[in-house]
Amino acid sequence: MRLQNKVIIITGSTTGIGKAIAKRCVAEGAKVVIHGLEETWGQEVVAELGSDKAVLHVEDLANEGVAERLVQLAIATYGKLDAVVNNAAIVASSNIHTTDRAFLQKLFTVNTIAPIELIKAALPYLEQQHGCVLNIGSVNAYSGEPNLFAYSVSKGALMTMTRNLGDTLHRENGVRVNQINPGWVLTETERQRKKDHGLAEDWYKDLPSVYAPSGRIIWPAEIAAAAVYWLADESGPISGQVVDLEQHPFIGRNPPKDATTINVKK
Repeated sequence: MRLQNKVIIITGSTTGIGKAIAKRCVAEGAKVVIHGLEETWGQEVVAELGSDKAVLHVEDLANEGVAERLVQLAIATYGKLDAVVNNAAIVASSNIHTTDRAFLQKLFTVNTIAPIELIKAALPYLEQQHGCVLNIGSVNAYSGEPNLFAYSVSKGALMTMTRNLGDTLHRENGVRVNQINPGWVLTETERQRKKDHGLAEDWYKDLPSVYAPSGRIIWPAEIAAAAVYWLADESGPISGQVVDLEQHPFIGRNPPKDATTINVKK
């Protein structure tokens, strides 16, 4: 098993990509701290994984001290901490006209500041284990869609933080920091979000090839499979790297002139 006996905190892991990562980590031999806002969903995840392999913490990442509480739960339960996965994020539509100071601060608090605080709280323990951090970003970090302005800016900041700490923490503390940027992933919330936007129940089954060349969207389990490499020892000394996980070249792509427009979230 690639993560045998490792202890990993995964934020936003009661659903979606975070849940898929937690399931894959346990399957690879790890013990995990499940985190989210949904008590019922979290309990279901722990029950599925086993109470000897998973423990739950329900709290808003915007709360002061939540990072320390997550780290101390890991230490109190399992006695060590090997890795942190900063996955939780607020995905909210906005543009320059609808983004005010309060809205921007809300997204930055959860999407950018909370990961920094968790890394800082976990660092002494990660250093002991020569551990690692994996940040879950978004391909929107590069510029973003018109209706995902604030979200995209927060993910751009996260990407810069990954590259900065991937250098400094690796040299000074022996802790690697890397990031994966998922493209369009078919999570539970994404299915519902598009339905709320007026699309059909099975909207994801018939998409223009410009957005889904393979004929479908990426599954959460496929992101989780990629995450394991960065959390495992097999990724060796690699640090400060950002890898895009999309089914087409995101930068420099030449979409067909007749591409159908669809409101997507990556």
